[in-house]
Amino acid sequence: MISSGLFVLPGIAFARVGPSMVLAYLLAGLLNIPAMFAQAELSTAMPKSGGSYFVIERSLGAYAGTLAGLISWLCISLKAAFACIGIGALGVLFIPAESLTAVKLTAIAACLFFAGINLISVKGSSRLQGVLVAGLIGALIYFVCGGAVSVNFVRFSPFFTSDWRTFLAVTGMVFISYGGLTKVVDVSEEVHNAGRNLPLGMFLAFGVVNILYVAVTFVTTGVLDGSVLSGSLAPVAEGAKASLGAIGVMVIGLAAFLAYATTGNAGIFAASRSPLAMSRDGLAPASLSKISKRFRTPHIAIILTTFFMVFVIAFLSVEELAKTASTMFIISFVLLNAAVIVMRRSRIEGYRPSFKVPFFPWLPVVGIVAYLLLIVDMGLVPLLVTGGFLGAASLWYGIYVKKRISRESAVVFMVKQAVSKEISRTGLEDELVAISLEREGIKPDRFDELVKRAPVLDIARSISAKEFFRRIADVLSPRLGLAPSKLVDLFIKRERESSTVIAPGLAIPHIVVEGQNTFEILLVRCSGGIIFSELHAPVRTAFVLVGSADQRNFHLRALVAVAHIVSEHEFSERWFSAKNTDQLRDIVLLSRRQRMD
Repeated sequence: MISSGLFVLPGIAFARVGPSMVLAYLLAGLLNIPAMFAQAELSTAMPKSGGSYFVIERSLGAYAGTLAGLISWLCISLKAAFACIGIGALGVLFIPAESLTAVKLTAIAACLFFAGINLISVKGSSRLQGVLVAGLIGALIYFVCGGAVSVNFVRFSPFFTSDWRTFLAVTGMVFISYGGLTKVVDVSEEVHNAGRNLPLGMFLAFGVVNILYVAVTFVTTGVLDGSVLSGSLAPVAEGAKASLGAIGVMVIGLAAFLAYATTGNAGIFAASRSPLAMSRDGLAPASLSKISKRFRTPHIAIILTTFFMVFVIAFLSVEELAKTASTMFIISFVLLNAAVIVMRRSRIEGYRPSFKVPFFPWLPVVGIVAYLLLIVDMGLVPLLVTGGFLGAASLWYGIYVKKRISRESAVVFMVKQAVSKEISRTGLEDELVAISLEREGIKPDRFDELVKRAPVLDIARSISAKEFFRRIADVLSPRLGLAPSKLVDLFIKRERESSTVIAPGLAIPHIVVEGQNTFEILLVRCSGGIIFSELHAPVRTAFVLVGSADQRNFHLRALVAVAHIVSEHEFSERWFSAKNTDQLRDIVLLSRRQRMD
């Protein structure tokens, strides 16, 4: 998470905007907030491995999913390449060389070394990655506390040395520094209690990283002369040398190396899994999912990722590399905020995030506008690279992906709802219901199984109780093997004994029929209201229960289940805003009631 964005970029940023680069880091961190909120909501609703790619593909469709998958691969690859540049810059600091070529050659060597580790062994990669993050944070705190006493505030004047467009461009460039804050969602399926721990982990990381970034850049600016800091590829190490001496250089040098090494190594590991996942999902050729028989690693995906990293290290300047990586991250954030807007507006019943974006929809909209403004000011090369990428991704989608993927997305579902009242059940709805049940640890019981095959009536106009009984009798008659007239008589008889209206607007008509092992449920929504009597408010929600005498115990448990369902928070709002009978059924199935043994 903490890598070249902190240890390399401050010098380049200072050369463009002077001391206000501290503010650029703060602003870049704050601009991550809309994307973090969006990612938190989407990942708590759909805690599946694949993170951004999965939620964007399901919400915005296969085209956006293709973009998201490729962007994820590019972002992580570029960030890992940038970390290798950091290793090159650090090497030159300790073994002086006068050329940028030496930095790049060292970076390429580091990239090939990490690729070799990932090709040979996943376990070896994990062991190398298992460094203590606390040590890195401790080293930075040591630098901030030790260097703070040497800060010269004269070095902050003048604070702004550029125009606002250049300042925004630098803010966009340092965006890559925060690129790892939301990457935990890539393994959200494996996170225990994801609804709580994912947002908490992201926001805690954001707080720690943002404070450290601002503090480190502030101290670095305050202890170095502008001529030394401007353009330096090892600004924090230079700051440690100026304020803490040889020991400070060693501590920061070691911390920087650990940050670079872990980011570079983990980056190749994570980036190679993006084409692997896309291949398995049908968005990329099957060859990318091949696993080495000897080492059990995705060797083709790793080699592809390594070649791309070597290419960008060799041919892009450090600033262009940072800006291109940041642009890719920003595009992914635009897609995330668009995805959360679509998922909320689709009102798919299975979409039930345990964390919701506050100030919706204004926060996602503001985030999208801010991100687009940052992209515009990035400069020619990043825009050309981004345009080329979007063109290539669109071409790939048209040639390869479109004819292989037929999943319906939330945006298509939303459009269908807008143009037609009657839409068929989609695979996305079933998938989201299954994800929600899995996330909540719900194992369907007998009541759920009955609801899955239960008929659902959605009546628009107001009707009398007698007409209501005739309608439900017509539906239940074939299932029970009894004449509709007999069922109507039983319902009327039961209603005369005591009203089945148990609360304003809610009734649970229930009867006992002949036979054995018989039990049926029928769900009813009547928007116009069912008139049971003048003493009761019109009934708009009804759960009809019909069972044989030997099912008396289950009958009582079913009544308890219904009571729990209708007492849940937001039940009425969800029930009356449901678009069709399938969504009415989903509301009952997704209830958090305690399941029967």
